[in-house]
Amino acid sequence: MRSPKFLHLVAKELRELSASRSFWLLLLFVGLLVGHGFITAVGLYAEMSGSGGPTALPQGLNSLDGVLVPTWGAYDLAATLLFPFVAIRLISTEKESGGLKLLLQLPGTMLAKLAAKGLVLLLAWLIAWLPGLAAIVLWRSYGGHLYAPETLNLLLGHLLRGLLSGALGVAAAALTDVAASAAIVTLAFTVGTWALDFVAAGRGGFVKQLASYTPTAALRSFEQGLLRLNALLVIVLLSVTAFVLAAIWLQTGRMIRSRLVATLLLTIVAAGSVWGAAHLRRSWDLSENRRNSFSAPDETLLRRIDQPLQITVFLSPEDPRLTDFEQNVLKRLRRSLAKLEVDYAASSRTGLFESGDDHYGEIWYELGGQKVVERSTIEEVVLDQIYQLAGLSAPERSVEDGFPGYPLAVESRRAAAIFYFIWPLLVIITWWLTNKK
Repeated sequence: MRSPKFLHLVAKELRELSASRSFWLLLLFVGLLVGHGFITAVGLYAEMSGSGGPTALPQGLNSLDGVLVPTWGAYDLAATLLFPFVAIRLISTEKESGGLKLLLQLPGTMLAKLAAKGLVLLLAWLIAWLPGLAAIVLWRSYGGHLYAPETLNLLLGHLLRGLLSGALGVAAAALTDVAASAAIVTLAFTVGTWALDFVAAGRGGFVKQLASYTPTAALRSFEQGLLRLNALLVIVLLSVTAFVLAAIWLQTGRMIRSRLVATLLLTIVAAGSVWGAAHLRRSWDLSENRRNSFSAPDETLLRRIDQPLQITVFLSPEDPRLTDFEQNVLKRLRRSLAKLEVDYAASSRTGLFESGDDHYGEIWYELGGQKVVERSTIEEVVLDQIYQLAGLSAPERSVEDGFPGYPLAVESRRAAAIFYFIWPLLVIITWWLTNKK
């Protein structure tokens, strides 16, 4: 990677990037999006902190949910609709201009040449982070609280989101002849993941597990302060697979049959690797308020249960009780129990047509051949039922001081000038200096 030939490839790709209008448009728009998200988030946070009256639920105020996630949500939008075009241009321009033939004649493997493109794309994504990092610095200058582990975890999630988006753009450009076709392929993939998220809502089994690795769902876990080893590895494996797929199809001198066989072998290897990574259960709750975890005594006791727990939920996807159950109980049980299977038995999405079903609203727990039915979604009640099935005594739950929250009623000083004037002006001047003849 440090050889002079590779560095020359990186320098070439940097020149291509600086000449790319899509890259400069990405920088221009992402600054505006981040600025809007940050100013809106700070205003709402100040309102909830009591800028116009008493503080509302201070324990629910934290920088991750109140400021960082809505501000950096601009990068999820950019990774979906803007950044793929930067990646597509690095490939499609060479294919359409004939530069790909010259690239193939250069020494080195195609993977090494794509590695140079990938490194430059990663650099482009990090440069696009400058407005987001400026928002974090501004928030700290206002006196805002930041918890380093959850903040770094959020940044890791957006780094992986950009890596996957760029890799998919490169693969789409390699598989198609023109940039427009590559854009359609990328958009089709994005819409497909959205449809999968919709279909998987309130369902269990393979569909639910598959949907948990879509870009939106995977990023959501990082936004909640949860670092999942399986999500991290799956995203990295998919990104590497996309680059290898691009390397296969950019070797235009090879016969179509040879490239199809190589693609089939790559698909088999990638599917096996992703399947293995998806079954890793290791995760870390990096949130300051431990929103993804039970209390320490409960987690210790739950890990002693080695038998599989079967939960059957008779609640529709749009029932707020199911949302409460998913967020406060199931998400934590998946981290604490080695064997857990959840079956969503409701037959409709709203529950409006299940009023005649005697079981609607029930949640069945089955462990070791014993079954119990409960309607409550309260954490303590659910855990006590599980302990009863496992023949365990519930731990003593001491009354601990809850998460204090960090209310802060401030105005977004200087933010409008930075994001709406200084950043666009800086981007335009840099673009002009870089591309002037």
